[in-house]
Amino acid sequence: MKIAAIQMVSAIAREANLERARALLGEAAAAGAELAVLPEYFCTMGARDTDKLALRETPGSGVVQDFLSTAARELGLWIVGGTLPLEAGDDQHVYNTSMVYAPDGQCVARYDKIHLFFFDNGRERYDEGRVIAPGKTPVCFDLPSRDGHRWRIGMSVCYDLRFPELYRALARRGAELLLVPSAFTRTTGSAHWEVLLRSRAIENLAWVVAPAQGGTHENGRQTWGQSMVVDPWGSVVAQRASEEGLVLFDLLAEDVERARTRLPALRHSVL
Repeated sequence: MKIAAIQMVSAIAREANLERARALLGEAAAAGAELAVLPEYFCTMGARDTDKLALRETPGSGVVQDFLSTAARELGLWIVGGTLPLEAGDDQHVYNTSMVYAPDGQCVARYDKIHLFFFDNGRERYDEGRVIAPGKTPVCFDLPSRDGHRWRIGMSVCYDLRFPELYRALARRGAELLLVPSAFTRTTGSAHWEVLLRSRAIENLAWVVAPAQGGTHENGRQTWGQSMVVDPWGSVVAQRASEEGLVLFDLLAEDVERARTRLPALRHSVL
């Protein structure tokens, strides 16, 4: 199955971001991708964290959801919409939600980011919990690929990457491919991004696909980029350093089976 990890440098205006995302999704479809994954916050990198509140959508209805559904249908693509803000039951918080659309335009899975980023080194400070409500439930979905294989795909977002128990839970549910749409900061990304992605692949003997934000944004934030694909043995097989564009790669299901047969660590887990 050919996948496209889409790297962006999202701006403040939602409409401009959707226009760029549509162009990149079109490139992915033209290149033969079956699954395209957008990064976290693909639809907006606001001037302030609270800007998300004004853009929150009701599940099943909204500008960004309609965009994703239409793009999936028109392009014949499976699309994972990095994240978008969905209402969370009060006026001060939203869910940071990743949504999956099948080629018929139907939403087939929703994952609300569980772990919320906090970082303060005295110069940079981030506190997602101020405006984002945490999700509670790990999510997998099934994707029947053109070659006849039915892929089991586990969902996650950015800061989740630091919590291996989530990925082990996904692997126990049969996940062969782990998605990590992200917006890692330049500071934390330069230190930890690649080693964490490779670790999650190695621990679970699964493909990892991680589309990221990658550059200097209109709001001044700097994101690390390095969107990448990691194979089930932990090797980085494709990546893009910075700025917008695609990371394309053909995933082989037999690589997962081969790795898990050769080193059956998942069966040896006792805790």
